[in-house]
Parts: sequence; structure tokens; C-alpha cells
Amino acid sequence: MPPNREAPAKSPTLAMTRRGVVVGGAGWLLAGCSAGGFGSGSSAPESTLAPAQAEVAAAGTLSGSPVKVGLILPFGKGGEAGQIAAGLKQAAELALFDVQGANIALIPKDSQGTAEGAATAARDALAAGAELIIGPLFAQEVQGVAPVAQKANVPVIAFSSDRTVAGNGVYLLSFLPNANVERVVAYAGANGRRSFAALVPETAFGTVIEKVFHTAVLKAGGRLVDIEHYAIDANRVADPVNRLKAAIDQAKAAGNPVDALLLAGGQEALPILAPMLPYNAIDTKTVKLLGTGGWDYPSITQEASLSGGWFAGTDPAGWKDFSARYAKSYGRQPVRLASLGYDAVTLALALATNSPGQRFTPEKLTRPSGFAGVDGLFRLRPDGTCDRGLAVLEVAPFGTHVIDAAPSAFSVAQF
Repeated sequence: MPPNREAPAKSPTLAMTRRGVVVGGAGWLLAGCSAGGFGSGSSAPESTLAPAQAEVAAAGTLSGSPVKVGLILPFGKGGEAGQIAAGLKQAAELALFDVQGANIALIPKDSQGTAEGAATAARDALAAGAELIIGPLFAQEVQGVAPVAQKANVPVIAFSSDRTVAGNGVYLLSFLPNANVERVVAYAGANGRRSFAALVPETAFGTVIEKVFHTAVLKAGGRLVDIEHYAIDANRVADPVNRLKAAIDQAKAAGNPVDALLLAGGQEALPILAPMLPYNAIDTKTVKLLGTGGWDYPSITQEASLSGGWFAGTDPAGWKDFSARYAKSYGRQPVRLASLGYDAVTLALALATNSPGQRFTPEKLTRPSGFAGVDGLFRLRPDGTCDRGLAVLEVAPFGTHVIDAAPSAFSVAQF
């Protein structure tokens, strides 16, 4: 029997105990049912346990009542948001089923996709005894949850990618674009690239990328030649690419040829941008193309001009294993953000073995060694953002492959 698939807003509390799964307070014990191939009260084979799960197993089983964790997501919003919410919940439940003796209870609450709904959901979760809140998904929802959780001195692990909502007890487990840019620029600099240019979108995302890129280039010991801004419109990309080409030609004539070009964007923009490079005689054999996390999509290999480009991302091996286990449990592939739900719960499991009042303190949540999850090593920072141990991947004609492995440990302390 797979984990509960009913709409979380109507679902009872789901807890994992030594003997099986207990739903709600009625003590309905689902003993002997299978969850993704693992029987109730058993765990995945040792080789499939992520380090965070192994940490829980090594710490032993908690005694007493389950540790309660709120799970606040826009379950009732519908559309893509509702699908992501359902995927996050199922991944969170899968994390419970994957660890033997994980005495923790999820309390799902519907944020309805609004600040007001999220605030109400947070109050309900806290009234039910939540010591930690996982979620919500959108920045406005986080803004609704934050003051409620702060008043109760309960931390929040949210999935928004808007850095402005982080801090004061709110931690973002999402994929933040700054880490990808910093990683790929540092790798390019370490491999001899010295003169950088960029094409960034005319969006809030582009503004963030531009700032991070400028700082990363200087940190890598490089020089910044040009940054051009584009609209995601096939009729409006010619001018910025022409300006970029002129800047590249000028830098070459001055004896400082551009040897690295950041194309900031994803599946919505790259099919428009990529063909413009060879059309404007930008030689990608001498100018190494660099990408953001948006490059991590399957059909990127169809863009011939991007072949050989580098981008930073998570090591695909962890996602591949997680996807297989998720599909075995639920009969379909997970949404890409589902791994965040899984990792948030494994983090909670790793810390829940501490004594009451000492489980989810800032010191525990931001421990310098971090946690190991589906998408590799990560740690929460005191400012509420997230460090990730990222790999560097290269685009090839038949797929992407890792050319510089993700770190196995963080080399610097938190600050």
C-alpha cells in the first residue's frame, strides 16, 4: 500500500512509528502494507539510504509521542501549483517510509496559495503541536506564515526562491540561482577563462543573476566585458545579441578577447537565444558558453550551438535514484521540486532525535556540516538561504555529463 494519496487538506496526521504507519488519533495501524516496495516497519536496503537517513538510523528510534511537523502547501490552488504541492507531500511521506523507526508526524495544511490562507494554516499547525513548519511554496505565502511562526518561536523551512523572504527563522531549501552562477564562474576561472560577458533576461531573475555574475567574475580573478539584456521574444533578441557581438569584437581588437559567455535562461529562452549565436558569428569554440540552473532540462541537447557548454547543477545520480523509488510508490514520475519535500523531511528526521526544545534550534538547523539529500549536500545558512554542493555539467550531443563532481563536504564554516 503506497503512502496516503488523498488531498492533504483533508488528510489526517501521518506518523511513522516502530510498528508501522498510524493515521490520525484513532490508531489505524497499516501494518503489513507495502510502501514503494518496503514493508511496514522495515526500511530500504542500506545501500539506498541517503546519509541523512543513515544518520537517523544510527541515532536510533525516538520514544514517546511523535514529533509533529507542519506541512503547509497550496494543495487546493489547482493547476501546476496544486500538482507541485501534491508531489512535495508524497515525497515527504516517502521520506518517512524510507526510514525505519522514524517517529515523526506530518500535519498537512492547505495554504490556498495566499498569504492569508498560509497564515491560517500556520496557526492551525501550531495549535496541533507543530515544532517545525515545512513549506509553503510561494513568497507571498511565506510572508503570511513568517510572523505567525516567529511569534511561536517555530522555524520554517520554505520552498520559495525569493531571497527577500528568508531570515528571522525562515530558511529557504529551494534552488537559488546565485549558487549555480557562482559555481560555474569559479570553475571557468579555475580553467583559464579570464574575460567574461553575459546575456541576461529583462526580469527580476535577470537582475539577480547580473549582480551575482558581476561579483563572481571579480572573485574568480576575471574581467567583465559586457552584459546585455534580452526580452523572451523571438522578435526582440536580435538587438542585444548584435550589441554583444560588437562588444566581443571590440574586446578582441583591444587584445582582451572574451573567452566565456553566460547565457542566463532556461527552456523558455534558450531555443530562441541559441541559434542567434552562430547566426551572429559568435564562435562558441573559442567563447565557452556558461549556463544557469535553467539549463538542466532534457531537450537542451537539441540546441547544437550549446554543445560543450558548462552549467552548475545537482548531480543527476541522486535524482535518478529518488525518481525510481517515487515512481515505484506512486506509479508516476515526480515533479522536479519533489526532492525538496523529501529532503526537508529527512532533515527533520535527522534533528528530531534531539530532546524537546533542542531539536530545531538555529544552531542545529545551520550546522556547518549540513545535510545530505536527494540533490546532494546542502546546508541552511544563518541568513535563511541555502548552500548547495553543486557539480559542473557539460552539454553533449546525447545528454549532459558531470565534468567536476559535487563536493562531499563543505570546506568552509558558516558565517
